[in-house]
Amino acid sequence: MSGRVLDEKGEGMPGVTVLIEGTSLGGSTNSDGTFSIQNVPSGSHTLVMSFVGYTTKRLPINVTAGQNTAVAGLSMSENTTLLNEAVVVGYGVQRRQDVTGSIATVQAKDFVPGQVTNPEQLVQGKIAGVNITTGGGAPGAATTIRIRGGSSLNANNDPLFVVDGVPVDKGGISGASNPLSLINPNDIESVTVLKDASALAIYGNRASNGVVLITTKRGVQGEKFTVNFSSQTSVSRPFRTYEVLGADEFRSLIQANGSASQVATLGTANTDWQDEIFRTATTLDNNISLSGNLGKVPFRVSYGNLYQEGIVITNKLKRNTGAISLSPVVLDGHLRIDVNAKGTQLENRFIDNGAIGGALFYDPTQPVRSAESQFTPFGGYYQYLTPTGVPLTLAPGNPVAALRNTNNISDVQRFIGNVQLDYKFHFLPELRANLNLATDLSRGSGSSTSSVTDFGNFNSTATNVNQNGRYSQYKQDKDMRLLEFYLAYNKQLGENTKFDVQAGYSYQDFETQGPLYLPYRFDRTTLFTLGQTQTVTGYYDPFRLISYFGRANFTVKDRYLLTATLRNDNTSRFGEDNRSGYFPAIGLGWRLKGEEFLANNTTITELKLRAGYGTTGQQEIGGPFDYLPRYVTGRSTVQYQFGVDANGNPIFVTALRPSGYNNDLKWETTTTYNVGLDWGIFDNRLSGTVDVYQRESNDLLANVFVPAGGLANQLNRNIGSLRNRGVEVALNASPVRSDDFTWDLNFNVAYNKTKITDLGPQQENFPGYLVEGIPGGTGTTVQINSVGFPNNAYYVYQQVYGENGRPLEGIYVDRNGDGTVNEQDLYRYKQRAPLATFGLSTNFAYKKFSLNAVLRANTGNYVYNSLAGNLANFANANTSTGFVGNLPVGIRDTGFRTQQVLSDYYVENGSFIRGENITLGYNVGKIFREGSNLRLTAAVQNVFLITKYKGLDPEIFNGVDNNFYPRSRTFTFGVNASF
Repeated sequence: MSGRVLDEKGEGMPGVTVLIEGTSLGGSTNSDGTFSIQNVPSGSHTLVMSFVGYTTKRLPINVTAGQNTAVAGLSMSENTTLLNEAVVVGYGVQRRQDVTGSIATVQAKDFVPGQVTNPEQLVQGKIAGVNITTGGGAPGAATTIRIRGGSSLNANNDPLFVVDGVPVDKGGISGASNPLSLINPNDIESVTVLKDASALAIYGNRASNGVVLITTKRGVQGEKFTVNFSSQTSVSRPFRTYEVLGADEFRSLIQANGSASQVATLGTANTDWQDEIFRTATTLDNNISLSGNLGKVPFRVSYGNLYQEGIVITNKLKRNTGAISLSPVVLDGHLRIDVNAKGTQLENRFIDNGAIGGALFYDPTQPVRSAESQFTPFGGYYQYLTPTGVPLTLAPGNPVAALRNTNNISDVQRFIGNVQLDYKFHFLPELRANLNLATDLSRGSGSSTSSVTDFGNFNSTATNVNQNGRYSQYKQDKDMRLLEFYLAYNKQLGENTKFDVQAGYSYQDFETQGPLYLPYRFDRTTLFTLGQTQTVTGYYDPFRLISYFGRANFTVKDRYLLTATLRNDNTSRFGEDNRSGYFPAIGLGWRLKGEEFLANNTTITELKLRAGYGTTGQQEIGGPFDYLPRYVTGRSTVQYQFGVDANGNPIFVTALRPSGYNNDLKWETTTTYNVGLDWGIFDNRLSGTVDVYQRESNDLLANVFVPAGGLANQLNRNIGSLRNRGVEVALNASPVRSDDFTWDLNFNVAYNKTKITDLGPQQENFPGYLVEGIPGGTGTTVQINSVGFPNNAYYVYQQVYGENGRPLEGIYVDRNGDGTVNEQDLYRYKQRAPLATFGLSTNFAYKKFSLNAVLRANTGNYVYNSLAGNLANFANANTSTGFVGNLPVGIRDTGFRTQQVLSDYYVENGSFIRGENITLGYNVGKIFREGSNLRLTAAVQNVFLITKYKGLDPEIFNGVDNNFYPRSRTFTFGVNASF
């Protein structure tokens, strides 16, 4: 038999599960909504069609032997209540109506479109309370994800990622800026975020900062063989660049204010150094997947190839990914086997962000290249030299030459695989046993080569040209092994009560190690021969987690809900007395819509109250042995001579030294209170959620200074408490829904306020822990962690202004009134984290056309404009000898002669509205043959930015705008075809 399933607009629906009720016969519709089911017995049957987000439909059919029964009139409508939707939770799934925790899911159809190369970009701006900040515009740049603000001071604040049931390593791997870049977004089916303790506690040990569950695509039983191909081509340019003085203005400034010797250094060129290091970059992203059934074994195989150039010259990334999934069901449906394997090979060529700062500072009156013979040893690039032709002391290097002469590359491989067996006992079908065996293997290696013509590694005393330059290598291996087993029992008691309980065990083992030998070829002072090795210190960092967990869910009359969870974790990071941690949680739910007084109400479609309480843990700080007394390898200067070699040269042995430790280290714990409301009206044409929460973290893990007299100046300690309070609102609307035109809208807003409530016993007048170093002096910091204030508040002087509104140089408010302005007058001013985040997504569809747009906004975040604070002063331009440096345009507003790095003048409002993405799509439809489909898309990313911030970009996680890699505006054309 065969047929085609249509949606409310009359378009084919791909991926719909179509089954003959009571049998295993069936499959999924392909790209145009068609399906075919073979070997259906003659007679009367019921055809069941199901799809996430749509009402399951049952249709009586009659099959005649020997004929292909064509079923007409198959259509599905959206299930706006979504009550029966399966929601992924920790260790299983639940009906959405039974969920008591704060959980948000984004399906593939709702992902952010466009040139998406990292998984987290798929949901940026889509989920309330999830703030995703990229570390700049470099390919594969690190991304910071904060769920409800983060729970720690300087322990790991990243969420736990679980990929197809595998909790992966939180840390990165050498050679990859962003470990998530090793996962192909095109393989992802859905992303679910667990936010409150009722949902999180099942992952107790690393769940304080939220859990992100990633489910990848796989084959479906009975699915017809399908080939899907997608290709995207993108071009990118810097969206913004730093504003500095042009060559003519700079030349005039030096001529008017500089000495005769400084004026003499000026050139005649007119060079825009940022224009020289930036370029129009190209990205090619191609993916192909095959899915279907091998006999009765559903499968999906995919391959992806990404080539992405950075907008800074020489910067690029290449990625090859492969994935395979098998999902057979055997033993008459009692045993389900899920096999998942994902492999990635990544090649990077990095750039030093200091080259961006160099392009801002370098004299714009000098040329990029020069034909003069004195520059030949430097590859013909202009450089600042002494009369003898060697690099001028303290002079900056040509930023173009610095990029061209440096080859910083890496090669990274990652494999994530698991086999999960879920067995439903024959003698007791309500009881299931689940075994998950998994591994996560990463291999990172790389090298950095500075050529013999490199200015910064020039050896003026070299007798051989190969003694110039530098070469170094690194390597890191990371292995994770996982064994998890649990039993689950679910039972219906009478008509009104059902429950399911589960209990399990988890063993997770991590090993990180580096090499004992690194090959060198040349160094500034020593010439090595090819293949010669130099002995360096290796390392081996293992740690293990052993856990026991259990959960019970009770549902009475589909209205009264209870979820109770308990996890016991044991970590090797702490001493025996502190290893065990218990993390309980309880969640309650009341579906008011099920009560008699609302059951017949046609306006209110859904109304449910939720409340949850629970505790989660944190242990991600420092190394695996910080609680143990131990000896470590000393610095290279700590060496002793032990005899001589055969040539009479002394033999030096590096000494071991005792290391600082803290035997009292223990779990940091976070207690969360959450109250939520899920609602829907007008057949859920308008629906949403509201959550109010408080999170209290105690025994904060932090690396802090300790009193003198010990083995170290800083140690990891449990020092205090932190509190987050917030409100999250998500709104979904379908203002228009007709045959030809639909309009869907999603809006979310989250408010979070953080306050440090305790930092332990301290000396009198202790201001707090200084953090976040900035340029402009040795050891200068601009943020502080203090009791009674947000974490990472700015710690600066209050600027005094003249009658003309300009800041007065070196004049600050004497805040304590003692008649002297000194460090006692520093004050806490604003914070780097946003107080509120907003996301808006809108989707229009008219016949075969579609238009999607995503906007994001932050308010209450402040940014320290380090570029202006460090460089926007006349001293920066003309206090050097033999060269002069350019200035940011901020000098026009202040006229500062010297640096004023700790003035609150440079702490600027970083609130913004960003047009994240606009995508136009056209569905061509059938190509070549029935069952095929072609879709074309055109997208623009980073469409616009509205902000008062004067610097490059207000969206900088650490709040310091210094050598920031600019984000780009990207234009993408895409083709998606299925057969």
